[in-house]
Amino acid sequence: MLHLGEDVVIPYDKIIAILDIDILSQAEINKEFFQTAEDEGFINKISNKVRSFIITTDNDIYLSPISSVTLKARFEKRYEV
Repeated sequence: MLHLGEDVVIPYDKIIAILDIDILSQAEINKEFFQTAEDEGFINKISNKVRSFIITTDNDIYLSPISSVTLKARFEKRYEV
């Protein structure tokens, strides 16, 4: 399970992507994607401070206060023995 902040954890196998929130401002298509997800009710805001977002196989998008670099490191740590 990956801890996304506050009391929110999701199974590793549900994660499609872990992205930095700044990517949303880099292209119009990114803004449109996010706006559609918000309009459809797929956005789950964990905290007022948002540093990354996580897309899952359940069609949920989590806005996390934890950086994408930290979340990626946590995700990859599950493979360490």
